[in-house]
Parts: sequence; structure tokens; C-alpha cells
Amino acid sequence: MVLSNYGGEFLKKDTVKIANREALIGVGLVVFHFICWFAFAYGLGSKDISEYTYIIGLPAWFFYSCVVGFIVIAVLVTIVVKKFFVVISFDDEEKETE
Repeated sequence: MVLSNYGGEFLKKDTVKIANREALIGVGLVVFHFICWFAFAYGLGSKDISEYTYIIGLPAWFFYSCVVGFIVIAVLVTIVVKKFFVVISFDDEEKETE
């Protein structure tokens, strides 16, 4: 989605507000990823090695925290960027006309 300017240039305040919102969304995704990774890695990985279960030759804690976690976060980031982020031009209009 491209955010159009209001008959002129964006106000710097609007651009900063949008950038801050998108940064907070990014931090939220990172915190979510870390919590999920930590829960699987230390929740399932804290057992005795003889009690581990394996998925595709990997310990279950590693498979869920690193393989599945990566796929879930990649999909979430893609969805969030497409739905909630906007394109903002940081170029001056003068430079575009040259």
C-alpha cells in the first residue's frame, strides 16, 4: 500500500509516527519469536537426553524452536509487512523532477 501525500509533502510528524508504529510492530514480532523459541528450546530441551523425541533426525525441541519457529515467523513477518506497513517516499519532490 502506498501512502499518498495530502496535496503536498508529508509532514515530518506523520512520517515519524508511521515509522515508530512499524518499529514497535517489529519489536513485538522479535519478542514473540524469542518467547516461542525460548519456550520450545528450554521447555522441551530441559529433559534428560535419553527422553528426547526426534523429528526428521532432529531433537523435537530443536525442530520446533528453530525449524518450525523460523517458518512461522517468516510467514508472520510477510503477512504483517503486507497488511500493516506502508510505503513512504523519503525523497524530496525536487529530486524526483530532475
